Amino acid sequence: MLCFIPDTTALSPPPLLRHSHNGMSFCACDDAVARFLFDFCFQTYCDAAGEPQSAAGTPGSGKAPSTSSPVSLLHAYMGAQEEDKGSVKGGAALCQGRRITRDGCIKAVGQADVIRNEFSEATFERIIDCSGKCVLPGLVDAHTHPVWAGDRVHEFAMKLAGASYMEIHQAGGGIHFTVEHTRAASEAELLAGLQQRLGRMLRAGSTLVECKSGYGLDLHTELKMLRAIERARTSTDIGISSTYCGAHAVPRGKTAAEATDDIINNHLPKLKELKLSGEIQVNNIDVFCEKGVFDLESTRRILQAGKDIGLQINFHGDELHPMKSAELGAELGARAISHLEEVSDEGIVAMARAKCAAVLLPTTAYMLRLKQPQARKMLEEGVIVALGSDFNPNAYCFSMPMVMHLACVNMKMSMNEALAAATINAAYALGKSDTHGSLEVGKQGDLLIINSSRWEHLIYQFGGHEALINYVIVKGKVIYENERCEAMGSY
Repeated sequence: MLCFIPDTTALSPPPLLRHSHNGMSFCACDDAVARFLFDFCFQTYCDAAGEPQSAAGTPGSGKAPSTSSPVSLLHAYMGAQEEDKGSVKGGAALCQGRRITRDGCIKAVGQADVIRNEFSEATFERIIDCSGKCVLPGLVDAHTHPVWAGDRVHEFAMKLAGASYMEIHQAGGGIHFTVEHTRAASEAELLAGLQQRLGRMLRAGSTLVECKSGYGLDLHTELKMLRAIERARTSTDIGISSTYCGAHAVPRGKTAAEATDDIINNHLPKLKELKLSGEIQVNNIDVFCEKGVFDLESTRRILQAGKDIGLQINFHGDELHPMKSAELGAELGARAISHLEEVSDEGIVAMARAKCAAVLLPTTAYMLRLKQPQARKMLEEGVIVALGSDFNPNAYCFSMPMVMHLACVNMKMSMNEALAAATINAAYALGKSDTHGSLEVGKQGDLLIINSSRWEHLIYQFGGHEALINYVIVKGKVIYENERCEAMGSY
């Protein structure tokens, strides 16, 4: 087990917003319990002989667990979130108390002396002193494009010279440039690149990541990308939500209508077949609903066809032009819509009523010099606001801490709201808020230990996560240990 025992210094937590989603309260800490002492105990994996594996692992081992053995961490402060009006709009408290998990999931939460008595017979493989540190839920990146080949650094100079996203796209750059190189790459090459990128995301604190296809556009390459994602799911420690995004652009030589028919008549039936056989897992369907790409009616047809084979609707909408994507998503029961820089007031209201999450991407608005999404209006209307990095060849950012910083500075979100948007709300956008996104009984033991007693440093220090994130833990197992933190000292 992995155990955290905090010191007894009293902390005054910031105010919390409370909400119950589907009858379940998210990290229900009030001022009376926010000063509990928590130990966090997570079961780690042993090899087939029953010998504990190293607590500090690296992504990509893929070793199957058999039995388990305990690890203990001492002196931790906990950051927690809660929901309000369908979202965790507010968010973070420094809590002290005791927490136990079994089989990688949190088993019990309570006062330190009570939990110590209950688990007095437990032994621990390893004890880590977390004095002066803070524990947070693992970050959730709700929107990434991490599978591709080719380098588009040359396009950055074009953007700096004033070329727009669509101008580069129409000139044969952008998505089409990446499609050409991705089609030429082998599955093994795509997997190697994906694993390297996921490793960088994990070291930046992300423990659950949405991964899209979308740089193939033809059936063969889209399936090649999805197979690479599936292999990464089983060979790395980071959690993955897989998204089919074959409607990312209209392939050269086809009209949007022809591409739409191809996806509905060929791609999705094959995807259904592979899902049923267990060859791949795909969770979501995505379409780039935009002028010059897929119009509203094509988007409707593709999303509905994906929903009919059991995929969650989670798509690009209202990014460059007002398309009424938000209204369409609410009508179809979409789980989430991303971008939304050009969303209408009516679309915001519709999303709030439908409990459709808004996945906002501050890195994209920053890099493309777009107007910022209306985060404040969405929050005020009760929309579930989540965050994603939009990592792709056009927006090269692995770091959710930097995304949170940009959300606070450019979209006027509070740090509490940004943390909630990058944890429980992002998990909601992926349909995983029952298992991820907060430190609660029954949820998966994914968390960060940061080298500060103030969790706000993770957002405040722009680009400082490399020296702040001390440990990344997934399913109760220490996946990444950053020795640089010990030399730097606590902030």
